[in-house]
Amino acid sequence: MSDDYSTIVVGTDGSESSLLAVAKAARLAAALGAKLVIATAYYLSPEDAASANRSGSATILGDAQARANLAQAREHALGAGAHDVSVAAREGTPVEALVGIVSDVEADLLVVGNRGINTLTGRLLGSVPADVARQSDCDVMIVHTVS
Repeated sequence: MSDDYSTIVVGTDGSESSLLAVAKAARLAAALGAKLVIATAYYLSPEDAASANRSGSATILGDAQARANLAQAREHALGAGAHDVSVAAREGTPVEALVGIVSDVEADLLVVGNRGINTLTGRLLGSVPADVARQSDCDVMIVHTVS
């Protein structure tokens, strides 16, 4: 099975629920001997964030905040047992960033939390988990991180 998933991407926005997804992805990567890439999106300005944010995900402004969240998530992943961990940040919406990073690193699996998928806004307008599941070129695992 380790041949099936050699590179796993997990999305984080720095929230507690996204760190649960990071921990699950880290344990899976450790079990499979896979590389783990922790990915996040960020906006350059509050105006960009306001025009794009519709999914209930946390808004990350600027590369510095993104890098700080990624550093915390990397420590979390190492603590959960992952060995080969890297990080990636990309400007844009969470869906655009995750799908782009998956393509860049040629990931076999994308792991995201379920936050937003069962909200009214998520049902009407879409959510990050549902949208990446539709747009990703690899398998997507939506892990239960919120009730």
